[in-house]
Amino acid sequence: MPAAFIGHGSPMNALEVNRYTQAWRDFGASVPTPRAVLVVSAHWYINATAVTAMPRPKTIHDFYGFPPELFAVDYPAPGLPELYAEIADVVQPTWVGADVDSWGIDHGAWSVLVHAFPDADVPIVQLAINALKPLDYHVELGAKLAPLRDSGVLVLGSGNVVHNLGGMDWSLKDDGYDWAQRFDEDAKATLLDDPTNITDLAGHRDFRTAVPTPDHFLPMLYLAGLAGVSPSGAQVMVDGYAYGSLSMTSYTLDAPPVPDPKIDDGVAAMPDVPAEQTNI
Repeated sequence: MPAAFIGHGSPMNALEVNRYTQAWRDFGASVPTPRAVLVVSAHWYINATAVTAMPRPKTIHDFYGFPPELFAVDYPAPGLPELYAEIADVVQPTWVGADVDSWGIDHGAWSVLVHAFPDADVPIVQLAINALKPLDYHVELGAKLAPLRDSGVLVLGSGNVVHNLGGMDWSLKDDGYDWAQRFDEDAKATLLDDPTNITDLAGHRDFRTAVPTPDHFLPMLYLAGLAGVSPSGAQVMVDGYAYGSLSMTSYTLDAPPVPDPKIDDGVAAMPDVPAEQTNI
C-alpha cells in the first residue's frame, strides 16, 4: 500500500479547487482502496504517543477566524478500533496509548481526506505526534509502521515542510521567500535521495526560520522513515509555496505518479484574516 506526506496549508483547502487539492484527489483515486488510513497530523501534537481507537471519530474544527462554511464541514468516516492492537504490536517496544474518546479527525487530516477519499467510506485512524521525543524517534517510528502497509493500511503524514505563520504575507499567494525555497528544496533533495539522514536538516541554516515549531515538520519524518526501509524512493506529488512562508510540497511513496494539474484556482478564497487569528 502506498504512503504519502501532504503539505496541507490552510484549512480553506478543504473547500477550494486548486492544483494542490486536485493532486490529492488524483492520489486518492489512483491507489488501491485502503483497509484504513493512518494519519499523522501536525494538529495532534501532544505529550504522548497515542492512536485513536473509537468506532466513530468526530470531525474536529481545531481553528478559528475562518468562514462558517468551514466549520460546517463534516467528515463522517468510520474508525477502526482494532487497528490499535496491530500498531501497538508492530512498534514494540515503543509504548502507544489507545484514545477511545478524546480526539477524532482534526483539520490536518480531513482537509486532505475530503479530497483524497471524498466518500468518507475508508476507516480513519490518527497517530499522535509525541512532542517530548527527539527527531530520530519519529523517523524510527515511521519505519516501524512499514508492516502495516502490507496489510492494506495507507500511512499519511499531513503538515508543511516550511510553516512559519508569523512570516506570512497575504499578497504572496503562490510564492515563497528565498529562505523558504532554500529549505524546502534541500528538504526535497534529502527526502528523495537520502531519507535516513532527514534529521540532518535540523542543522540547516534556515531551519529555525522555516520550522519555528516542530509540529508541521514532524509528519514528514514518518514518510522519511518509511522511505528508508522501502526499496523504492519517495516521489514529489506536487510542490509550491503559499503566502511566502508556507511550503505546499507533497510526496508519495510506492504510488502511481500523479500528473501536475493545470487548473485555475476556484471555489473559495482565503479570508483576509491576520495570521495570528488563524490556526493552520
